[in-house]
Parts: sequence; C-alpha cells; structure tokens
Amino acid sequence: MNLLGGSSFQYLQAGLDAANARNVVISNNIANVDTPHYKRSEVAFESMLKTEMNSLKMTISGKRTDPRHFVIGPTQGIPQSSLQTDHSSAMNNNGNNVDIDREMSLLAENQLRYNSYIQAVNEHIRLMRSAVEGR
Repeated sequence: MNLLGGSSFQYLQAGLDAANARNVVISNNIANVDTPHYKRSEVAFESMLKTEMNSLKMTISGKRTDPRHFVIGPTQGIPQSSLQTDHSSAMNNNGNNVDIDREMSLLAENQLRYNSYIQAVNEHIRLMRSAVEGR
C-alpha cells in the first residue's frame, strides 16, 4: 500500500525538487555577479505545471495497483523543472546580466515557496497518519 504515492503528493514532490533546483541556480547567479560574460539562469516549473493542470480534463480513470495493469483514462504527467539561460540581455558593461537585487528578491521568494511546499507536505502526511491511526 502506497499512502504517499498519490498525485497530489507527487505534485508537491516535484515542486520541492524545483524549489531546490531554483535555490542552487539563484545561488550560482549570485556567486557569479562579477564574472565577465556570465549569463543568468532560472528554473521554470510553476508555469509548466499550471499549463499541464489546465489541459487536464476531468474524466474517469482507473487506479493501477500493479504496473502490469492496463491504463484506464488519461495518463497524467507531472512536468519536470527546466533550466533556462537568458542570453538576450546584458546588465553590465562586461556582458554579465545578473542583477544582485533581483536575485536576492528571487531567493527570498523561493524560500517562501519552499516553506509553503514543506507545510503542505507535512499537512498531507499528518492527514494520512490520522487516517491510518484513526485519531
């Protein structure tokens, strides 16, 4: 029995993975703020997830308890985060396009997003635990 294998938990896990990747990328951008010809990168996930969820139609789907079972209904794919590099702009005279103020605000925003994902995961686990324990 896989209690935490539901689609909502998988979406939260993908969001946490994207937030972790975004933290690494933003930290790398901040570390290279003075590197000549460095181009900033960013992680895209939430926009892809929103597009994916908007394209889903509510239809009947079967639950697969074994990978050998037939798929009934649409298959839902959880998008993976993607790394994008901005080659189109230059912020400094040396060709670098990292704005330290923007990166610091993105880092703070990402921290808030990560904390909200963690709270949602904890709440999901708490609900599953109370369902199993019967409290």
